[in-house]
Amino acid sequence: MRFFFLFTLLTCFTGLYFITTSCNKKNFLSTKNLTFSADTVVFDTVFTSIGSTTKSFKIYNPESKSVQIDEIELMGGENSPFRINVDGLIGDNFSNIRIEGNDSLFVFVEVTLSTNGQNLPLIVEDSIRFQTNGKDQFVKLAVWGQDAYFHYKDLNEGIWPNDKPHVIYGYAAVDSSKSLTIQAGTQVYLHKNALLYVYKSTLNIQGTQGNEVVFQGDRLELEYQDVSGQYYGIYFHEAKSSTIDYALIKNGISGVHLYSDNPENSDYTLTMTNTIIQNEARYGIFIYSGARVKAENCMIAKNGTHALLVLEGGDFNFNHCNLLGYGASQNPAVGISNFYVNYSIGSTIVSSINEGKFQNCIITGNLETEIAIDTIQMAGVNLNFDFSHNLIKSEEIYNDVFYQNTIWNINPLFTDIATNDFTFSTNSELNSNGIVSTVVTDIFGNPRNNPPDIGAIEVN
Repeated sequence: MRFFFLFTLLTCFTGLYFITTSCNKKNFLSTKNLTFSADTVVFDTVFTSIGSTTKSFKIYNPESKSVQIDEIELMGGENSPFRINVDGLIGDNFSNIRIEGNDSLFVFVEVTLSTNGQNLPLIVEDSIRFQTNGKDQFVKLAVWGQDAYFHYKDLNEGIWPNDKPHVIYGYAAVDSSKSLTIQAGTQVYLHKNALLYVYKSTLNIQGTQGNEVVFQGDRLELEYQDVSGQYYGIYFHEAKSSTIDYALIKNGISGVHLYSDNPENSDYTLTMTNTIIQNEARYGIFIYSGARVKAENCMIAKNGTHALLVLEGGDFNFNHCNLLGYGASQNPAVGISNFYVNYSIGSTIVSSINEGKFQNCIITGNLETEIAIDTIQMAGVNLNFDFSHNLIKSEEIYNDVFYQNTIWNINPLFTDIATNDFTFSTNSELNSNGIVSTVVTDIFGNPRNNPPDIGAIEVN
């Protein structure tokens, strides 16, 4: 009898212990739900097969007790274009994730879209389900995407269609003796370090007013819209005579880079008209080792090193152009040299500048001097400069005969430099101080007056 009593008492205590322990374990966890730093994660436009930047949100446990998330599920599963990382764990389904009291976890999200055969943007959506204490909570995911023509180290000729954007990885090349035409309205997006490479061949960019050809980086998130250095640029290597009309080239490293001239050319290596180049990490236009460029009604501004650099000679003829600093550069907007010092082999290469012409141009910026010329004169080397009816900013006012009718160090009174609005009022010294030339309209198609205004824009 006594043995039975003790056994019964022990059994009761044991049962009480497990009941108490079970209750304590249940009471240890919060019965509340989660809160989130965002209910929707939205990605700006990304191209098919190009991953987005990574975005994140936080899961909060606002209670003092720990909370256990029974399940986290990416609803699209392995077929979803989205990828998630929960506190360092990668996958599409997670179980029994615990968050301590008053603590939080990060969830990281990326997205890559597959091609869809459509020409218009589309929206792709998914969601992440969080099941906690029998309740489901969701964070929505959304991305705008777009199909494109992709170029990865390929050869190009003929005419690029303009019904979808063109995206360049590595390079898109125009091979020797071939020709590529880029039509009005074409959007060209270049991946990191990518370039359009014109090798001993012809490139014709045929934009029109209001339907320009645009070159920019392939990141369309808002934070990238004014970031320079996202790709290299357009590189002409001994190119045959090429043209660029009504283009916008922005946010690269070197907008237009020209190396040498093709010996078959009877005209300029490049004729560029009605074009804007801005926010390049280094050069707007780089003329190197004998290339020849003619530019009319062009605006090159806010570049990291120079708007225009001429190195080891080459020819240039700029009429009604804005060559402006105003960026972060501590170098003049225009740098001209007919030589190059190769320190690795200890030699200096000197070449001619047979035509060096600025007419009706603006060369100004934030620095005290925005033009620098450094040349070597020697037998057999030509230096032929002609600077006429320009507005130039320089600490030293030059008296060389090739400076004619120059307006020195006068504020052009641009409307709003911060927003790249380089229009000006009729009170500006730019107004009616140019010289009549064959350029009869401005960059916006407005007729030139007689005498015309200096620069790419005519005030009527």
